[in-house]
Parts: sequence; structure tokens; C-alpha cells
Amino acid sequence: MNAPASLTALRRPLPEAFAERLRATFGAKVSFAAAVREHHGRDESAYAPIPPDAVLFAESTDDVAALVRLAGEYRVPVIPFGVGSSLEGHLLAVQGGVSVDLSKMNRVLAVHPEDLTVTVQPGVTRKQLNEELKSTGFFFPIDPGADATIGGMTATRASGTNAVRYGTMRENVLALEVVTGEGKVIRTARRAKKSSAGYDLTRLFVGSEGTLGVITEITLRIYPLPEAISAAICSFPTVDAAVRTTIATIQLGVPIARCELLDALTVKAVNAHAKLALPQMPLLLFEFHGSASSVREQAETVQMIAKEHGGREFQWATTPEERTRLWSARHNAYFSCLQLKPGCRCSTTDVCVPISRLAECIGETIKDVEQSGLLAPILGHVGDGNFHCAILLDPNDPREVEAAEALNRRIVARALAADGTCTGEHGIGLHKMDFLPQELGADAIDLMARIKRAFDPLDILNPGKVLYL
Repeated sequence: MNAPASLTALRRPLPEAFAERLRATFGAKVSFAAAVREHHGRDESAYAPIPPDAVLFAESTDDVAALVRLAGEYRVPVIPFGVGSSLEGHLLAVQGGVSVDLSKMNRVLAVHPEDLTVTVQPGVTRKQLNEELKSTGFFFPIDPGADATIGGMTATRASGTNAVRYGTMRENVLALEVVTGEGKVIRTARRAKKSSAGYDLTRLFVGSEGTLGVITEITLRIYPLPEAISAAICSFPTVDAAVRTTIATIQLGVPIARCELLDALTVKAVNAHAKLALPQMPLLLFEFHGSASSVREQAETVQMIAKEHGGREFQWATTPEERTRLWSARHNAYFSCLQLKPGCRCSTTDVCVPISRLAECIGETIKDVEQSGLLAPILGHVGDGNFHCAILLDPNDPREVEAAEALNRRIVARALAADGTCTGEHGIGLHKMDFLPQELGADAIDLMARIKRAFDPLDILNPGKVLYL
């Protein structure tokens, strides 16, 4: 599966004078090796790799700022890179340029438990952050599944399994340090819990996918570790029954922490990959946080709702080891599904709809998948209306690619008709650029384009993503 020719045709040759100055400025921090470039030119999307011309392993904000200033002189693209776990082609160097790898900027800079905040560099991963927070009695709840970097999660406005209770990166990022398209270093806010000072620059950069600036520091909200945690699974006769259980739970105001859907095909894949023996039926995976009494009350309420919709008896995971095993299996569902069709790639849909329209949208999607003839397990964070169809395809088979794209277009059209979105958490990247105008309208896209030009007048920050300019 190739990136749009209209974008790759704009690839800019790397000026030799720029390459020489890059070597002189950064020395061993910069690499032109083919293997390194290849690694930085692919993500988890179905797109074929498009490597950058060089890779800089930045070690400080000063490194990033110096690179952007130098790139501006020669109009060379700069593409931020975390760990390569994005799903929409965000990292592909469609116009060439330098990939700035931020993985060495991986320090937790300050923990303020009394204020419930933490400040980190962008290369810190979510697991690393929670490991360092463990001794303080706090944690950071945003959990997209992959062990993504905090910088990447901020840039894509990630969410994941805990969003139904704790929100997304949008709600949990307080302030940023950013290198602008002119190579200047700015701070978007202070650590105060709220502010009415000027334009909300923080929210502009959260979800900007590296197109407005390179994020070099992030201040986040953190939360006390729950007194009690309990997880459970419940199987259902149909996906519809599982989804309607979710809808009833949310509409009743039960403060569940997680509510994940796996259809029967996903359960089959997870069983094989994680060596589990879950019933091969549609499944909801719940987690409850709070005091011992509140967790018990939440669980009893959800059990009652599930029973009304034909749910089988809850299976509890009460020990940390059991919970970890279940959630590890859920987090690895993407890779589990890939094993259903060896050698395939996955084109993952990411729609999110109002909770009242969820059952209808998933039901129609199931019919679409059956008619398409494609292998496409369904799973998702149904507690907040977000579900994924993991379309498995041979990226070298044009018929399968087109069938997958046609299925994706129908799923997105249905979500937009339900007043939903084409992407609940993965971002636009390359793959969803055609859907953004449908979702927001021409005038909103024009305003976004003007913001892009104001923040990045030379169009060097991850060009060819999010918007057609």
C-alpha cells in the first residue's frame, strides 16, 4: 500500500550543503545509514516505508531548535519520531528530510505529587512514566495500548482504554515546551490547574501531529492510585448485546474505568496469541477503580445490566497478576489479529460516535464486513463510543487494498452521519486526510491551513500530513 502519489511527488532532494552542515553541527548524533533511515520511515500502518534522508538522535531542546533553524535555511522537512507505533502514516517522510528521533530525551524532569502534576521529556514512554511514579502513590492513566512515548501521545491526542473515566491527552496535558517552525522555543502555559491567559496554545499543539511544532517537554496531570481495582470479563451471545450493555452502563452513570469490546474473531486471535481459554464469543472486559465499597457497587450494577442483555456469568480477575494477563492480552490484540492472516498488514479504522448511536453503527459495520469478504476483527473502547475494525490485507494486492479502502470509507461515512468522527484517537496522518473536510467543512479546513502557515511558514514541519496545502 503506497502513500498518495500527489504527496510523494513533492519529495525534496536533500541539499549536499545541508548534509555537510548537519554532520558538522551534530557529529555522531546524525545518521545517514540506510538501516537507520528505513527504521524511521515506517510505522504500524499498512503503508510501504518511506525513509527520511537522515536521522538526528536529539538529546536536548537545543538540538531540536538547532535542527529546525538549519532545516529552515534549506527548506528541509523535519519529522518528529518517538517509537514508531502510530497507525496512520504519521512518520513517513513523504517529502524527504530529517527524522528527529526524540527517544534519548527520556527523562522525568519533575514530579509534584502535591499538585498532581509531572513534567517529562517527549521520549519518556507511558510504562516508564508509571514505573517512576509508582513509589509516589500516583499514576498516569492514559493507555493507548502500545508503549508509546508521551510526546507521540500528545502529538496525536491519544486516549485508549482508560479514557471513559480519565479522559484523553487533551484533558490531561497542562503545558508544553515546543520548538516552533522558526526554531524558537516557547512555553504554552504554566503548571496552574487552570488559566484564562490568552489563546489556548497548548490545545493547538495537542493533536497537531508534528505539523505545528516539535514538542520537547510536557506537563501532565497525574492521579492517586485507586484504593481498590477489580477487573472482569463477560461473554455475550452477540456483539449487539455487549454494546447495549455498555450503553446502558454509561447512561446510568456507572463510573467504570475501562470497558473494552472484543468480537468473537478477536477473542479467537487473543486466545491463540496469549494462550488463554476465553469463550469464543463477543466479550466485554471491564475494570473498576475506587474504594472497596464503590468498586463492589459498580460491579454489581454492571453485572445486573449484563444479565439483562444475556451476558454470561462474570469471570473475575482480582489479583494484579490476573489483571495484568488480561490487559496484556487486550493490548496485544492488534498483533494477535495480524497472526490470523500471516504476512498481512492491518488497516485500522478508528471511528467514534455518540454513545446512543454505537449499537447501530457497529451493527451496520458487521454487515459491511460480512459483505466485503475481508477478514476484519472488531474491537474497541466502547465505553466512550470508539471502535476499531482491524482490516487485514495483503498490501501488494490492489484488489484487497481497494476493498479495504472502500470498507473504511463506508464505516467513516456512517460515523459522520451519526455526528461522529473519522478518528477517535489515532489522528489524521496520511490515511484520513480526505475525511477531514467531510467532517469539519471547507471553512474550518481553510482556517486550519492558515494556522499551519502562521506556525510553520516554510512548511518544513512534517509536511504532507493532516492537510493538503
